[in-house]
Formats: sequence, structure tokens, C-alpha cells
Amino acid sequence: MELKGLNNNATRMLTGLIMGTIAILCIIKGGLALLFLIAVVIYFGTKEYAKILEYKGFFPSIKVMFLAEIFLATIAYFQRFDLVAVALTACTMGAFIWVLFRGRQPYIANVATTILGFVYGGWFPLHLLFLRDLHSDQYTSGLGFVIMMFTAILLTDTGCYYTGKKFGKHKLAPVISPNKTIEGSIGGSICAIIGAVIVGYFIGVEWYMSAIAGLLCTIAAQLGDLSESLIKRDAGVKDSGDILPGHGGFLDRTDSFIFTIPIMYYFCKHFIL
Repeated sequence: MELKGLNNNATRMLTGLIMGTIAILCIIKGGLALLFLIAVVIYFGTKEYAKILEYKGFFPSIKVMFLAEIFLATIAYFQRFDLVAVALTACTMGAFIWVLFRGRQPYIANVATTILGFVYGGWFPLHLLFLRDLHSDQYTSGLGFVIMMFTAILLTDTGCYYTGKKFGKHKLAPVISPNKTIEGSIGGSICAIIGAVIVGYFIGVEWYMSAIAGLLCTIAAQLGDLSESLIKRDAGVKDSGDILPGHGGFLDRTDSFIFTIPIMYYFCKHFIL
């Protein structure tokens, strides 16, 4: 989709600026504002996910996914970690029960894709609440860690694109994403690590811990990108949607974050803090 009177590049830049500004303000504010941002991404991402799977002939229950995501979001917001196992167990059983008695097709694939939907599209992104709220005697909040992660992801995308365009010769995953190259991946990784070390310097993280965080972020970001490409390619679709002018769908814009957010949270919690 292209905004009237703007070419594709201008549309892409304007949409990115608006999205980026809203995301930054919500992340800085934290709390309910951040929960609202995540909820919007999860809502549209879940709808796109279900639509993609329909092209494959699968019909995951969008109602079960939404209910599960609301349940998990409530637990995440109040940080009731003791209820996570209970929630995932109940939601998984709910997926089976729905498909057994209400599903369009009583196929095990619909159960599996429903469970994948609320874990991949819901539970993983909700870790951003945990990451933002990390704190210790040295860190009053996890805002610096979020900035480090975002920097690493953005530099991964930028580095992969320009390095791959100039030096790319060897395909990284030719069947899944033929445009990505090993050279581009290495270039993006180097940029991400450098960016993470710079951010780490300003927030008081040791350089080697920042470098490890940057490495983990860039690996997770590229795997997340490839994983979403896998889903789309298997279903035979190019973009997850067209709701974001010049960018496609919400899954297209957040695929690099889905794996990175939980990995960054657990690394910061168990190693940096």
C-alpha cells in the first residue's frame, strides 16, 4: 500500500518515522503505554499470522490465540511469573478443546498452529515488558537494555543490506530467503556488536558483556527474520499484510524482534545483572 501523492521510498520513510516515534514514546513511558504498544502489535500480528496459515490450508483458532494472549499479557504486566506454567498449560489445553469441538477442521495441524500462534506472536513479544522493567542497584530500569537491543537490531538490518548489496556472493538460506547472503549476515553482525558496545559504554555495561549482547541480538534478529520468511514462503505469500504503507504487515516489521526480545531479557537478567 502506498500513500497518495508519495512514492514508495517516501511512504516507507514516513511510515517508519511515525511508527518509530510512537514506539520510542511508549518504551520511554513504560507501564500501560508499553503494554498498549505490545497489544497493538500482537493483535495485528496474530490476525496476519492466521491469514497466512489459511493460504496453507490450516485454520488456527484466532479466538483461542486472542484469549491466550490476553491471559499471558495480564500475567506479564503484573509479573506473576509463578502463573506462567499454569497459563501455558491451560492455553495449550484450550487449543485442543477448541479444535476438537468447534474447529472448522479437526486436524492436529490446527492445534499446533494455534499454540505456535500465541507463543510466537504473543508470549515472546511480551518479554519486552520484563526487559523494560529490569532493575538493580546499578540500573533503575531496563530502558538502557531496550535501547541496546533496538540499536543492535536496526544496525543488523542496515549492515546486512548494505554489506550484502556490495559484497554478497554466497547465499545464506537460498530456499527460504534467496536475497540474504553470508557476507551480508557477517556485516550486519559486526555493525550490531559495535553499536551494542557503544550503547553499553553509556549505560555502564562492561564492553565484553555488551559485545556478547550485541552478538546474541544480531543472531536472534536474523533467525527471527528467516523464521518469518519460512512461514510466508511455506504458505506462498510475499508479505504478511499491507496495513503499514511501504512496509507490509506488522509481522514483516517486527520479525527481527520476536526472538531477540526474550533472548535479550534472559541474558540481561541472568548475566548482566
